[in-house]
Amino acid sequence: MDFLNRFKSIQTVVEFSAGETIFYEGDPGDAMYIVLEGEIDVQAHGRSVFKAAKGEILGEMALIDSGPRSACAIALTDCKLAKVDKERFLTVVRRDPEVSLQVMEILVHRLRSMDAKT
Repeated sequence: MDFLNRFKSIQTVVEFSAGETIFYEGDPGDAMYIVLEGEIDVQAHGRSVFKAAKGEILGEMALIDSGPRSACAIALTDCKLAKVDKERFLTVVRRDPEVSLQVMEILVHRLRSMDAKT
């Protein structure tokens, strides 16, 4: 799915330098991110669980259940990210329900990958 097109009205772009932490495990989650440039390592309990690159999303779970972050995200390279807050996310999902199906597909894929590693 092309999240960049689905969220093309995003005006908030944030930048992180290589090695910088984007969010910490346990932090309150107020946004998800779409990678515009760079690569991010997402870690849970000190282990790498996936790497996000251009066009991929991270931090989406916080928008679904409003719970604390379940992972930490660290920029592996200099990164540009589109920040999507809950209000904007819900607006897009209501307008285009396929977005929610694609997010569920991503979540299931990541869960299956994590299960395969244990």
